[in-house]
Formats: sequence, structure tokens, C-alpha cells
Amino acid sequence: MRFIVNAIKLLAVLVAVLVVIAFFLPRHVAVSRSLAINAPVEQVFSHVNSLRAFAVWSPWSDYDPDMKVTFSGPETGVGSRMDWTSDQQNVGNGTQIITASEENQRVETSLDFGAMGRAVAEFTLTPAANGTEVRWGFVTDLGMNPVARWMGLVMDRWVGSDFENGLARLKIAAESDG
Repeated sequence: MRFIVNAIKLLAVLVAVLVVIAFFLPRHVAVSRSLAINAPVEQVFSHVNSLRAFAVWSPWSDYDPDMKVTFSGPETGVGSRMDWTSDQQNVGNGTQIITASEENQRVETSLDFGAMGRAVAEFTLTPAANGTEVRWGFVTDLGMNPVARWMGLVMDRWVGSDFENGLARLKIAAESDG
């Protein structure tokens, strides 16, 4: 009996230590990837300034072919909205809205993943020698949730490969326009 009590005490101390350490971990997490696309900035911009176009090259489209997507608001630019629902845990349910759009330079979106949190994503376009350098990034505030802060340590590994895949798909879509 004493062994069980001591094991429970040790477990409680371990959990408390992990919670305390979590508050020293970063509250804000950022992930970004870049890729050169052999297409003019105007051509690339048309693919990132439209959530309807985004749905075509999104890396998450392949995770759930049965994902339900609805669009509202303008077709492009600020106010364009995409809502999705999926039974797949790695896709989930959410909303993405374009909140800022600077022609041929930058598009910012607000992401709401419901219980999984919120984030801000941004596409930055820079003219380059052979086309456009595209940087896709996002930032999220993990708040005071100790579990989320621990998960933040692996966020780059989880989301980074999706961003790389999405940029590769964007490259194909934008380069095939020309």
C-alpha cells in the first residue's frame, strides 16, 4: 500500500514540475517556409489572395477527400471566407478569413480551429530574379495552457512539412498558369 501512495506522490510531483516548466516555454509559436516560384508575382498573388484558389492547392485537401468546404464573402481579398468540416482529426473543423491584402505583396488570414485554437497566417511575396519568392508563415498564441505549450515545441515539425507540401503545390499551380 505504501508503494502505491509513494508512486502517486511521485506522479503528482512530476506533473507539477511539468506544469511549472511549461510556463517557461514560449507562449507564441511561429512556423514558416519559403519557396521560389518561377512565375510573376501577380500570378502567384492570384493563388494566395483567393481562398477558393487556396482550397485547390492546400496541403490538407489530400488528408480528407470528403472534407466539406463552403465559401462566403468576396471571391478574393479581405472578407473572403472558407469554412471546413472534416471527420479526420488532423484536418478538423475551422474557418479561415482573409483579413489583409496588399496587392502583389502580402495576404494575411485569421484561422479559427475551434477548440484547437486560433492563428494568423501570412503569405509574403517578393519579386525574385526568376519569378517570386513566397514565404508562408503562421503565428499562434498558446495562452496559459501547459499542454499546448509543450505541444508548441513540436509545432514546426508538425506544420512545417505541410507548408512545404502546400508551397510545392502552389508552385505547380502558379507555374502552370503561364
